[in-house]
Amino acid sequence: MIAFFLSPIGRKIAGALAALALLLAAYAYVDHRGYARAEVHYKGVIAAEHAAAAEARNAEVERQAAANNAAKAREAARIAEMQAQTEILQSQIEELQREASEDPDAGRTALGASSVQRVNKVR
Repeated sequence: MIAFFLSPIGRKIAGALAALALLLAAYAYVDHRGYARAEVHYKGVIAAEHAAAAEARNAEVERQAAANNAAKAREAARIAEMQAQTEILQSQIEELQREASEDPDAGRTALGASSVQRVNKVR
């Protein structure tokens, strides 16, 4: 076998194999460096996407909190308005009950003019 590589054809084949091995080694080195660069690049891209997702999540949480607070404020205002209306109606009921108790015709079977007016106020 050694004699074959010492012959002129063997030396050419050995040189070609050495050149091929050198070419494969260079390709492997360049390919590895390219892979390493791509890995660094895409890790950066992924990190940026994670940061953007976290920022979007935080913005959405803040938006929801603001919307909830606005809804609570509207609810509180509506409740206060309803309570004021309830107080007004309660005072009207008390006034009508007072007027009914003071009506001299309260025991009659027919309604008098003042009774009709009180009934119309309820409508």
